[in-house]
Amino acid sequence: MKPVKQLLSFVLPLLFLLNSCATTANFDQYAYAQTTAVKVEALDLMSNATQDDSLFTAQIKDIDIKLQKIFEYEKNRPKNDITVKMWKLLLDPNHHLYGGFIKRWQTDSKLSPTFVEEAKKQIASGFDKVAELESKKIPRTEESIKSFQ
Repeated sequence: MKPVKQLLSFVLPLLFLLNSCATTANFDQYAYAQTTAVKVEALDLMSNATQDDSLFTAQIKDIDIKLQKIFEYEKNRPKNDITVKMWKLLLDPNHHLYGGFIKRWQTDSKLSPTFVEEAKKQIASGFDKVAELESKKIPRTEESIKSFQ
């Protein structure tokens, strides 16, 4: 009985120590579900960018609020820095992902079908990377952030 007790007294603290050293947050079903749901809505909205943006003001605002809620949720999860950086890039109106797309649509009023389709591919990939990180929780480096830029 003594060897088992000694083993447990060594293994349990080691497991707690290793868990505390994790560099990313644990998988979160809510975060994953929200990311995939808003991706579908955002891409659907983007399909309308060949029309005047003023026709979609309420829908743009609705999706913006959903994205901001997800971002706030992600910001407050521990050990979630990489995901937060990815969301910042997706939402930044000065980058070439969702935030930049919406800014350009609102500036130009209408966008070409070719531009919209190419942008949707790039932005879908960005959402997929966030969802992949959440589902796999593979430790990422700053290098994975550069693929967004």
